[in-house]
Amino acid sequence: DFLILFFCLPVVIFNEITKKRLLGDVSCRIVPFMEVSSLGVTTFSLCALGIDRFHAATSPQASTRPIEQCQSIIAKLAVIWVGSMTLSVPEILLWQLARDTSPVSGVVSEFCTMKPSSHLPESIYSLVLTYQNARMWWYFGCYFCLPVLFTVSCQLVTRRIRGTDKKSECRGAKQGQSEGHLNCTIIALTVIYALCTTPENVCNIVVAYMSPDVSKQTLDLLNLINQFFLFFKCSVTPVLLLCLCRPLGQAFMDCCCCCCEGCGPDTTSSESSADSKLKTEMSSSIFFDKPRETPPPLLALGTPC
Repeated sequence: DFLILFFCLPVVIFNEITKKRLLGDVSCRIVPFMEVSSLGVTTFSLCALGIDRFHAATSPQASTRPIEQCQSIIAKLAVIWVGSMTLSVPEILLWQLARDTSPVSGVVSEFCTMKPSSHLPESIYSLVLTYQNARMWWYFGCYFCLPVLFTVSCQLVTRRIRGTDKKSECRGAKQGQSEGHLNCTIIALTVIYALCTTPENVCNIVVAYMSPDVSKQTLDLLNLINQFFLFFKCSVTPVLLLCLCRPLGQAFMDCCCCCCEGCGPDTTSSESSADSKLKTEMSSSIFFDKPRETPPPLLALGTPC
């Protein structure tokens, strides 16, 4: 989301204001690649979160369920990111820069067009052309239907299992409240994602069957609206996570407070003063006291370290 906001958004705004493509042909290929990669990361992350909530609901001892190791989390994130970027590689080969001269003013404007380059090898060119023909339905099925249906089905199964657990009183009230809060967070993320991607999918389907009757200006306007829906999703999602996920929001605030001096609690200052006092005593004893002949005091002095 931050990559989309800090790279793609300035490029799109610059293009709309100046009618010149920032970074030229490179931006025409990288911006769609990053946008589709962002959708893939969100899609597979929602699926992974749904599986995690399902495992939490079906765990026989949820209160004593061990915390997942860092290596496992990094492996899942690597699969999500590498898979999303791999599925987005055809976007790099599909788009290219084009120029158009206005018949009225004679101003040359640059825009990106969905047209594979003729310089590609024949096998790759045919694959990219097949991707272009199936892009609309692939986009709709993988990046819209998959996360929505997957999240809804996981939530229904989780709620059913949690309802059974409530009847049998197997879970504590605090654990059930925490699980419910996490489920609400995932549902909110899915709702925001679905609302922001629905207009683009509807436009793609409508334009695919009405393309001869739609002018180029209308297509450009629809594409711009769809991109700003994506930018809105990327800006709302982090804020929603920080507000709904309290541990993450608290950790974020703690990190921000660590960057500022004097904003930590009194316990931190007292601990730091105690540490500084201990270091001062240790340094004074090392540099100013005479060396002792017996080792036990030195071992005792070194024990707190």
